[in-house]
Amino acid sequence: MKFVFFSITEHPWGREMLCQLIDSGFVPSLIIEEKSDGGNTEREKFEFRLGSNPLAPTMKSQIEKHNIPFVQVPIHNDEHCMEHIENVDPDLIVFGGTRIIRGKILEYGGNKGGVLNSHPGLLPECRGSASPAWSVHEGIKIGSSCHFCSTDIDAGDLVGKREIEVKRGDDYHDLCYKTSVVASNLMVEAVRAFSDNKLDDLRMPQGESPNPVFRYDSEVEKKAILMLENQEYEHYVD
Repeated sequence: MKFVFFSITEHPWGREMLCQLIDSGFVPSLIIEEKSDGGNTEREKFEFRLGSNPLAPTMKSQIEKHNIPFVQVPIHNDEHCMEHIENVDPDLIVFGGTRIIRGKILEYGGNKGGVLNSHPGLLPECRGSASPAWSVHEGIKIGSSCHFCSTDIDAGDLVGKREIEVKRGDDYHDLCYKTSVVASNLMVEAVRAFSDNKLDDLRMPQGESPNPVFRYDSEVEKKAILMLENQEYEHYVD
């Protein structure tokens, strides 16, 4: 099985997912890394969210250790990525910490085994950005999901979904870290299922969401942090 792995440069989400995939025996045929100002902003948001929790080894060190083919592009779009993808001719495309990607990349993956993404929220309940913060703010349970990518944001068929227990005393950084780890767990399970020709057994439609697609809002994030400090979240297990 050949797959291409997409990530922003040293994105903590990508580092965790890549590490779990490799540890499970799934080494990418190619990594396409976006190095850009916009990517740096996204990476910094996730670094803040994870706080002092331990990060996986750097992508650079993992690439060197496992001798993984690697290219760096200014943005993950058709112009800069399609030639690299076509040269590999992958069975599957995996997103591991990217910005929104559309166009021929999704079309190509859709004509193969698909394009998979993991999301730090339960789908379809919490689509969009800063999902742990919006989940706390809107009283949605915390969790992660793995899904096929479509042209709509976080709306493709699910292949995995898992709630995370939230205990009193868990802070925002703890929850963001847990969603990162669980999202990577789900991606490993999905890639393994694909390798075993069983991914369609996991596939299920999301259905409609009762909520809008949430956008990043620093004030909502600040409020969510305070709500957790005051133990005002709606779904504690203790």
